[in-house]
Amino acid sequence: MTTEIQTEIQTEIQAEVERRRNFAIISHPDAGKTTLTEKLLLYGGAIHEAGAVKVRRSQRHATSDWMAMEQQRGISITSTVLQFEYNNCQINLLDTPGHQDFSEDTYRTLAAADNAVMLEDAAKGLEPQTRKLFEVCKMRGLPIFTFINKMDRPGREPLELLDEIEKELGLKTYPVNWPIGMGDRFKGVFDRRQQQIHLFERSAHGSREALDTVLDLGDPRIEKFLDQDLYYQLKEDLELLEEVGSEFNFDQIHSGKMTPVFFGSAMTNFGVKLFLDSFLDYALKPGSHLSTLGEMPPEYPEFTGFVFKLQANMDAKHRDRVAFVRVCTGKFEKDMTVNHARTGKVIRLSRPQKLFAQERQSIEIAYPGDVIGLNNPGVFAIGDTIYMGKKLEYEGIPCFSPELFAYLRNPNPSKFKQFHKGVLELREEGAIQIMFSADESKRDPILAAVGQLQFEVVQFRLQNEYGAETSLDPLPYSVARWVTGGWDALNQAGRIFNAAVVKDSWDRPVLLFKNDWNCRQAEGDHPELKLSSIAPVVSVQNSQSGEEE
Repeated sequence: MTTEIQTEIQTEIQAEVERRRNFAIISHPDAGKTTLTEKLLLYGGAIHEAGAVKVRRSQRHATSDWMAMEQQRGISITSTVLQFEYNNCQINLLDTPGHQDFSEDTYRTLAAADNAVMLEDAAKGLEPQTRKLFEVCKMRGLPIFTFINKMDRPGREPLELLDEIEKELGLKTYPVNWPIGMGDRFKGVFDRRQQQIHLFERSAHGSREALDTVLDLGDPRIEKFLDQDLYYQLKEDLELLEEVGSEFNFDQIHSGKMTPVFFGSAMTNFGVKLFLDSFLDYALKPGSHLSTLGEMPPEYPEFTGFVFKLQANMDAKHRDRVAFVRVCTGKFEKDMTVNHARTGKVIRLSRPQKLFAQERQSIEIAYPGDVIGLNNPGVFAIGDTIYMGKKLEYEGIPCFSPELFAYLRNPNPSKFKQFHKGVLELREEGAIQIMFSADESKRDPILAAVGQLQFEVVQFRLQNEYGAETSLDPLPYSVARWVTGGWDALNQAGRIFNAAVVKDSWDRPVLLFKNDWNCRQAEGDHPELKLSSIAPVVSVQNSQSGEEE
């Protein structure tokens, strides 16, 4: 590549990176995450009418909840990617599962995000799952934007909610807007950026954009629109914020030390557009990623990316498997040939897709910060790097320790083929960890889950997508530990009491214990044995022959 062409490509990439924003939403179940996602899409023009996540036949299902089980139960259990244009920005919204049993899927999705939106219920404040996911964002140094939702219902005082974030998460807060009233009297918000009052009118079930009346603080028409006590309360609150609140600091926001806070109601659309407009101004653009070649800036001219998620059967008609790839550097082009770092294979990326929940569109190009869907005929695993040019690998995405274990049985021998295929594809997808007994006579797979719902989803999907009925035989273990030195280290240690030896999908030894006490006892009896609660990241394997994707 000549220097002139390289400079041209870098200029093009830089311009595209400037207009990209990428974020994931983290929250506790029922905080309104899927509703907020729908409303952001509504304002982005990606959908014309938002569908609340309720189990009602009369309402359309939420765009981001595409799995049959999600639509039946009204919960989010998969991660999807939603891409849309807004104000000349390309937004990649990584929608994550709200249910705590699927937190590992959320960890993986956060590896592909540049920003996080922390969603809180105004009545409940910080909840356990939000705290847990906040820790992951903190480890990754992600900027965190807080949207305090459900202001149209009775809730806690706004200052109390800010105080909780500051004390419990150690984050400085900066309210970008401030609520006017609460519950039935929630009338709108004051935008501190423009020093303007936004008064909202409800639309039918919040399915369309909220009507917005904008007034300056001293406008005489305020009395016509707003009760006097609400206006006086607003002025009092604003004076207090100016006196004791933190000063706005871009650097602290980008380093994850200060969170801009927004108040609103996703259900009624109050404050959603204001949040989106501010987010585009404040959010971090796609940045560098750490690799074996060092920090890789997005304008590096060669294409590179990593797989952060796999999903089987998003399109039930085609029984497909999709690998979600975060573009890190360079320019992605359809039909390009790339190297697969882990296997050494050469792969042609012939059917790339732009993802919008279950809907697909073929794409020709993509830039850093974008997420593309690649057809996956069993080539990709979570954490894989694909690249052009010099060989490199991005940091892998670890598996976390499961707490529930059960043999998965196939009671119908005539469905063995469907059962085997389903287990293989769901394992690749990372929907659940799958292990096998070290005793070769026990062939049934062992499901290893973070929560009970994962078991239910696997059984539901095997039945629904593969036609394979299954039964579960629970195992009495709650702790899994990977043996750091592999089989050699385990063999040298000899017999380990009160532990079952199994192997994970990569044939690595894992010890299962009934409880933490048994695990600590084993570590005390065998100090030479190093055990880890996080699976080792899969290392590069020997190169193999090329293959077309």
